[in-house]
Amino acid sequence: QVQLVESGGGSVQAGGSLRLSCAAFGYAYSSSCMGWFRQAPGKEREGVAAIDSDGSTSYADSVKGRFTISKDNAKNTLYLQMNSLKPEDTAMYYCAANHCPRKSIATMRRTPVIFGYWGQGTQVTVSS
Repeated sequence: QVQLVESGGGSVQAGGSLRLSCAAFGYAYSSSCMGWFRQAPGKEREGVAAIDSDGSTSYADSVKGRFTISKDNAKNTLYLQMNSLKPEDTAMYYCAANHCPRKSIATMRRTPVIFGYWGQGTQVTVSS
């Protein structure tokens, strides 16, 4: 059974930082493509960042320079370091994983339906 469990969300003031974690159980991150997605009420799910098995990354334009996706294969954990947070970053954040297909990591970030495994989400709220 595959489980992805997010943690690290919370409420912060604009300009603050958070680090989200996604621990995998019954799944190996080392051979997977992984991503962080977010969804705010009334809005479509957005691909925030993704990373492939070789470490190549893709970021949404809105978070470039502020967010960093990384993974720790030994701990089977995915991270999203979020700095300089803005109110528009407020959303439920989900981690996702899948085997890496013949698609670019940028394509995978933009296409959440490719991912087969999802966590339950962790809420991030940024106040002004």
